[in-house]
Amino acid sequence: MESSEHRIRFGLRVRELRMHPRRATGKKPRSQERFADDIGMDRTYIGGIERGRRNPTLDVIVRLAEGLGVPPAELLRTDGRPRQSPRGDARR
Repeated sequence: MESSEHRIRFGLRVRELRMHPRRATGKKPRSQERFADDIGMDRTYIGGIERGRRNPTLDVIVRLAEGLGVPPAELLRTDGRPRQSPRGDARR
């Protein structure tokens, strides 16, 4: 299965927050296996998400976010650019 660019960026964001959580939550990094165990998912599924091979459902995105201690929207912020409000002013 081919990976789309947005799935790859999403997976990299999940991995970044799992490996470097202090930036967002102050928690310690976790292995893929430990993280998967903590949220009740299979390690190979988490690996597939992080490699952009899986297309997670909204329910899975929420589980990932809860396990990482961030809001689900944080997982979708993959480009590092400020979001634009409807009025056009930049927000982070």
